[in-house]
This record gives sequence, C-alpha cells and structure tokens, in this order.
Amino acid sequence: MRLPVNYALPFAALILLNGCGQGGSASVAPPPPPRIGPAADYPVVIGPAFTIDGKTYTPEDKLNYDTVGYAAVDGAVGAGVSGAHKTLPLPSYIEVTSLESGKTILVRVERRGPMSNDLLVELSPDAAAQLGVAGARSPVRVRRVNPPEAERALLRSRGRAPERMATPKPLLDVLNRKLGLPVTSPVPAPSPQPVSPQPATKPAVPPRPTPAPSAAPSPVPAPVPAPKPHATPSPAAAPAAAPAAARGGFVVQVAVFSTRDRADSASAKLGAQVSAAGRLWRMKMGPFATRAEAEAALAKARGAGYTDARIQRAD
Repeated sequence: MRLPVNYALPFAALILLNGCGQGGSASVAPPPPPRIGPAADYPVVIGPAFTIDGKTYTPEDKLNYDTVGYAAVDGAVGAGVSGAHKTLPLPSYIEVTSLESGKTILVRVERRGPMSNDLLVELSPDAAAQLGVAGARSPVRVRRVNPPEAERALLRSRGRAPERMATPKPLLDVLNRKLGLPVTSPVPAPSPQPVSPQPATKPAVPPRPTPAPSAAPSPVPAPVPAPKPHATPSPAAAPAAAPAAARGGFVVQVAVFSTRDRADSASAKLGAQVSAAGRLWRMKMGPFATRAEAEAALAKARGAGYTDARIQRAD
C-alpha cells in the first residue's frame, strides 16, 4: 500500500520506535494470503462516474447487460482471458460473441476501459486469440453472465473456459443489423434448368410390299375377348398430413396487455399476432419451424425492449 508523504513518515517512525522497544529489531506483520475460491471475486468494485471526450459513463451493477459494439485488442489489459469495460463491476464475467464468425467465449472483466467512445470492450491478447479476432475494431456482442465457480477459477488462474455454443446465422444477422452492419447471408445460386433431350430423327422405313391375295384365303378366326378382371373399388384417398415444418414447432411469447388497443399497437410495430387470454391480450411471434428462427425472433423482440420475451413450444 502506498501512503501519502504526510502519513508515510510518522508510520515509519512508529515502526522504528516499536522495533527499538523490542531489542532494536522491527517486526512487520506478514501480508495476508491471497484470496482463493469464490472469495477471489470479492469485494466487487463499482467506482465513480468518469468522462471521456465529453461523454460521461456511470458504472453500475446491471445484471441483464446485453449489447453490441466494437472490440479492440490491447496488451495492457492483462494476462489470461480478461477484458476491460467502462461500466460493468470489477470483476465480472461476460460472454463475448464475434459477429463475424458466431464464436462465443467467456471473459473476466478486470479493468476500466476502453478510453475511447467508439469502442465497447478491450480484450487481452489471450482473449482475442481464443475468440479469433484481431485488429482495432471487431464487431462483437457483450452479455453479462453468472458462470459456475469451476469456470471462474479457470479464468482467475489465467486459463481458458470452454467455448460456448456457436451463435446461429439468423441471430447473427439480427445482431449485425442492430449494429448497422450489412448482412452477408449467402444467396443460393440458381439451379440449372433441366434440358429436355431432342428426339432423334428416325430414318425413313420403306413400306412393306403387299402380298398378292391367294385364290382361296383361309378364314381368320374371330378374336376371343379376354375376361375382364373385377374392378376393385379404390379406397378414398386420405388427406395428406401437413408437414411438421408447416405447423411450426416454436413461438416467441413477447408480452401480455390489459387492453386490445395497446396489444394491437405493439404487435403492428413488431409484426406479431394478438390473441385473447381471458381478460388479457397476449402478443406472440411465430410459429417457427426451427429453434434458430425462433431465436432470431426472440432477439428482435428483446431488441425492441421486451426483455421478458421467451421461446415456447407451439404445441
């Protein structure tokens, strides 16, 4: 601990006086052992507000922090998979997703920064290497999480936590649009149209010569008609069942309103449907055939401010 000059000198003199009273040898208490286990994440520091180029940032303990922005790599951030953030508590844990690849890793926030208004987070070299990003501005999503103690211990010991599930492409498109970036969804190439083969021209066949009739042609027996099989009545064609994808397996429950007017106004902005639920009005999106489509709709709903939206089974 570094003390100001006006406190450091009396403190040193007190140590010398105590030492002289004990035979001339000064005894200093050993430093406390380093914190291990969950106690190593406490106490949590919030800190005062500060200003960068005229913009004020107020640190706060926000549990549902989830936003998009740009990340930079800075070797001064620290060792291990760590990062710097302007407002999150120190320490805290975040999931950082590359909006280019969909790869997601766990990062320990240990410092304040970046000291630039156009950057959201700074990553240590180890964190950037695990995420697979480089350069001064990489588009990312930052989401605060509460990982298990085993993963916290890995990051505190400068190791790496296991990578998260890759973000699906529909959700990446939603996040890139939220950041104002173009969506680079691959456009399928048109399938070639089948070419009908031209029929080959058959050579002309000369007509067969007609044989001369004999003097007494033999009678030709009349053909005996073959017995007709009994027609079996065909069963009535059963209606084809609708495919599972047409029915939809997932819906996004967005919100519940007390009046129909408010529900209709909100659903028109979000492209959702409204249905009666007793005296309330329920707004939902879907149905969706796959969970990836439902997650993209969920991100859209939460981006519109409906943080309690969730995915449900359509059945």
